[in-house]
Amino acid sequence: MRIGVSLPQREPGLGRDISAITEYARAAEAMGYDHIRTGEHVLGANAASRPGWQGPYTHNDLWHEPFVLFGYLAGLTKTLEFVTSIVILPQRQTALVAKQAAALDLVSGGRLRLGIGVGWNPVEFEALGEDFSTRGRRIEEQIEVMRALWTQELVTYRGRWDTITDAGLNPMPVQRPIPIWIGGGPGSAGGTSTVGADRVLRRIAKMADGWFPSLGLETGVGEAIATLHDYIRQEGRDISEVGIEGSVSVAGPSEDECVQQVSAWRELGATHLSVNTAGAGLTSLDRHIDVLHRLKDAVDGAV
Repeated sequence: MRIGVSLPQREPGLGRDISAITEYARAAEAMGYDHIRTGEHVLGANAASRPGWQGPYTHNDLWHEPFVLFGYLAGLTKTLEFVTSIVILPQRQTALVAKQAAALDLVSGGRLRLGIGVGWNPVEFEALGEDFSTRGRRIEEQIEVMRALWTQELVTYRGRWDTITDAGLNPMPVQRPIPIWIGGGPGSAGGTSTVGADRVLRRIAKMADGWFPSLGLETGVGEAIATLHDYIRQEGRDISEVGIEGSVSVAGPSEDECVQQVSAWRELGATHLSVNTAGAGLTSLDRHIDVLHRLKDAVDGAV
């Protein structure tokens, strides 16, 4: 199982300090962590002007643009894989995301894993001029288009949302195609319905290289993984073709409990895992790095 870190970009004093982010990424790489992941939001809504707002973040929460941030970090690291978890693909232009991803993959030497999802916040879709109601159907077309652009010199495509006439990307990415992982499904932000969650699992089984579950060990992720594996087999694929990335938060559990959670994810079939140091009351960069170091040593010692 490959173990990485989640960038605690929303932590006070860290997100706006680019030197601190650089040090965090370099420290994780030096310790032997495999990847660094971060999410994205283009805009945050003002909850004060929206009575009953239920979103998990607002305009007060900091989110870096992942392609820009990872492009910067690519020049300062050598082995760390860059993972978007996730880019909200249907609110973005397909060909432009394909170009941005290809550029990042190239400058990093093939170190991009592109995590995508449909999103939950209509505020962003409105501002970006995209249709919130068709995002699930559109993302499947977008995946097809991006893979074509990453693997073919010239592409002609006629879809419901995307049209390309005998054109192609240059430069192409190192990975052809770039791995596409999907986030969402059961337990996602925004209160995904049972039907919607099932559609996400079926989409992953059909099209994705991996899944970022929103559920945790105590909230039914094992059952969801079993369902996903059934759907993968129905698509005629082997379950080894679709990775799963779990997450361990250091907020609350003891070090020993975190190690046990890593083992539990491995037993469920997770191929990847990320360590999240956010929300644990760590008041300095040094404390975040120290926790990463101690947990890495503990996990390595338990293997």
